[in-house]
Amino acid sequence: MKNNPLLDLEALGQSIWMDFIRREMIASGELQRLIIEDGVSGVTSNPSIFEKAIAETHDYDDSIRALTLKEMASNDVYETLTIEDIQGVADLLHPAYARTGGRDGFVSLEVSPKLAHDTPGTIAEARRLWSRVGRPNVMIKVPATKAGLPAIRQLIGEGLNINITLLFGLPRYREVAEAYLSGLEILAARKKPLDQAASVASFFLSRIDVLIDPLLEQKMKSSGPQAELAERLHGQSAIASAKIAYQMYQEIFSSERYKKLADLGARPQKLLWASTSTKNPAYTDTKYVEALIGPDTIDTVPLETLNAYRDHGHPEISLDRNVVQARQALDSLAGLGISLDAVTQQLEDEGVAKFSTAFDRLMDALESKMAAVTVPFH
Repeated sequence: MKNNPLLDLEALGQSIWMDFIRREMIASGELQRLIIEDGVSGVTSNPSIFEKAIAETHDYDDSIRALTLKEMASNDVYETLTIEDIQGVADLLHPAYARTGGRDGFVSLEVSPKLAHDTPGTIAEARRLWSRVGRPNVMIKVPATKAGLPAIRQLIGEGLNINITLLFGLPRYREVAEAYLSGLEILAARKKPLDQAASVASFFLSRIDVLIDPLLEQKMKSSGPQAELAERLHGQSAIASAKIAYQMYQEIFSSERYKKLADLGARPQKLLWASTSTKNPAYTDTKYVEALIGPDTIDTVPLETLNAYRDHGHPEISLDRNVVQARQALDSLAGLGISLDAVTQQLEDEGVAKFSTAFDRLMDALESKMAAVTVPFH
């Protein structure tokens, strides 16, 4: 029987999470099979994923009908449906959570994207979702916006598990790690245990190349050194950013500040590679998995990328390779007139808008399904 490259990733210290959720997968046993056969040890969700699951399938229609007949509002129906799914996944992942002593085996649920720039609203919704799900292996997703940072600090300080989402830029990653450490210090000052506090920083990758590659392609149309440099940098920006983020991670979580917290039981905030499906057909379908394999990291992949890696992945440690070249690549962008900070801020803004639009479409579809239930028969 052929070796499964996905299982080899676990042996190299990297967790594979699935960036997909749908009720039929839970009910049919497909998710359980992925956990057992492929070593999937976590699941992430977002408004776009739930939009496709609820609006574009009939998996939820019976539940929508039953909840509508109870005269529940659409927001409450949405929250009930998603929490039921999250609880079901959390229960399937609990053996992994127990086996790893709470280091793995998490499922993530996102606060409303409408709250991305609302610190108090984010804190209140995160607390409510955490309480409603009622599982130790749930993570509440909070965006890495400026307004999200104080919410991350506060929520970690209250002992909630937090997945920081929509993270694109390196300066913002440092702020996210700072918020986590500050939250742990709040937890320690409150004499609360640190050994169960869990957090991941989800670095979004492929979208960086989607935005930067066309700018490089414009430069490639000219001639001379700039065109040659642009060609060398094409398709490299996202992976270079991730490699430098990992260097920053190693520095932050070997600092004296962190060591004091670790002595109290704290664990590092793992880096998670998100947005790992390949958008450019010229690139390999495992590009954002193959180049970023390293210990104490997580790769969250959609189903098609999971299947591709199982079929033709080549697992070996790669995250600490070519770090000098990665730094040079990022520095060279500025020489071509491309501001990485401006690009990552644009991506953050677009990411919030994209999730907000998906949420609106989901709610429109849900309300249509609810309205169909209450239409009288003739």
